[in-house]
Amino acid sequence: MNIEHADSAPVKCVEVLLGKRTLVMGILNVTPDSFYDGGRLVDPGVARAHAQKLIEDGADILDLGGESTRPGAKPLNVNEEQARVLPVLERIVPLGVPVSVDTYHAGTARRALEMGAGIVNDISALRGDPGMVEVMAKANKPYVLMHMRGNPRNMQDDIHYDDVVSDICRFFEERIEFAVAHGMAESAIWLDPGFGFGKLLEHNLTMLRRLEEFKQFGRPLLVGTSNKGMIGSVLGLPVEDRLEGTAATVAVAIMNGADIVRVHDVRAMARVATMTDAIRRA
Repeated sequence: MNIEHADSAPVKCVEVLLGKRTLVMGILNVTPDSFYDGGRLVDPGVARAHAQKLIEDGADILDLGGESTRPGAKPLNVNEEQARVLPVLERIVPLGVPVSVDTYHAGTARRALEMGAGIVNDISALRGDPGMVEVMAKANKPYVLMHMRGNPRNMQDDIHYDDVVSDICRFFEERIEFAVAHGMAESAIWLDPGFGFGKLLEHNLTMLRRLEEFKQFGRPLLVGTSNKGMIGSVLGLPVEDRLEGTAATVAVAIMNGADIVRVHDVRAMARVATMTDAIRRA
């Protein structure tokens, strides 16, 4: 994957090498209202310094987001999203690791890819903006297709699944078919079952236990459980005290087939991933 500035001057040739070990995706939220670190990283200089630390701690990928998608969060217009994300993206692309941009707006995805982002992480699975599928078909870059009921404002309302894993698998099948029918390469698609996005605790735990069933599609599997409410529900702990709970979910996810784990505490979770890989891949 060649990462370039908007002026096409090459920065560094980096690749997302899947399969040899679990990759660690470090979360870089430049939002004032993120559930975990809201407001700390809105300044582009501070965000760049944090990105550098994530890399030093072991991040293989940086996941940059400008809109909070916690339960009940209000949508952000595309202009405000770009005002938050693009100045940071310009500063972190030269750091030399792949950058994922967390957006469901086609305009933001297009600009980010032009500026050197290598991955688009879309919570809407091509449903949030009708232009996204065309952008990704032309770019032919990795695209994270995530399962979510509804949208962040209503995803936790009236939750029901006949069988959460089977229902999500049917969703993945339909969305992959849609993407391919509209010109996207199936080989570019990564899957994320969307922990905490329209799921109750029982659904999240079931998904972890049965995670390997999502591998039936032959696509890379990304798991994001870091510090989420499911951990707080089990342990009865606030968001700033969920490190050990996150570690348990990361280890189980890797044992059950996760290829990429999306985390806040990169240093600790990179160690968890290395140890779990040693067990799983021995």
